[in-house]
Amino acid sequence: MLKKNLEGKPKIAIADSQFLVVDSLTRLIESEDRYCICGIVDNRKSLLELLKSGTTDLLITDYNLVDYESPEDFKFIMEDFKNLPILILTNQITTGELERLMKSGIRNISLKTDEKKDLLSSIEMAMRHKKHFSEQVLEMIIGINENKGSPSEASNLTYSEIEIIKLIAEGYTTKEIALKRHISTHTVMTHRKNIFRKLEINNVSELIRFGVRKSLIDYTDYII
Repeated sequence: MLKKNLEGKPKIAIADSQFLVVDSLTRLIESEDRYCICGIVDNRKSLLELLKSGTTDLLITDYNLVDYESPEDFKFIMEDFKNLPILILTNQITTGELERLMKSGIRNISLKTDEKKDLLSSIEMAMRHKKHFSEQVLEMIIGINENKGSPSEASNLTYSEIEIIKLIAEGYTTKEIALKRHISTHTVMTHRKNIFRKLEINNVSELIRFGVRKSLIDYTDYII
């Protein structure tokens, strides 16, 4: 178990048994000089000991490479440690695993194949208790909802438009969306106008109601 005590910085615990990934992730996090690593473990018992020993602001873990008993472990961890945000960082994920994790309360899932900027964005969003998924995972979520009968209106929306709907629903401003999506505010406004036109709605309240009704967004769970 590795611990580093750097005052004033959010503390991240890593639970993963894949040495090269852990080493690379540690270097990536420390290179940003915004967070500190409070511990690295490779098993469930050591993880619980680490979490009990002090404040951890974020847990990054691969559920496939640590001896968790079930996805419900994450629900108990979040309950026992004051809604501790958990970022699942894994090599791959199946639809069944995705559904079980999300039903256990997981709202942040990224892949180890993601680009550096995407991984850093995932960490930031998890720290802020904001939902965030890798593009590939988000496409799986959309596919699950479509298979459950999402109405045809949603099929007229592009992936970018659906992502912007989610960000609007989470309270991001036009400027913040532009920064997050690496596009101009003008492009965000254009997407917004196209969304409103396609859905024949006039305001954000109607947009949020549409998203929830069509299973595009849900404040308690993306998968209904």
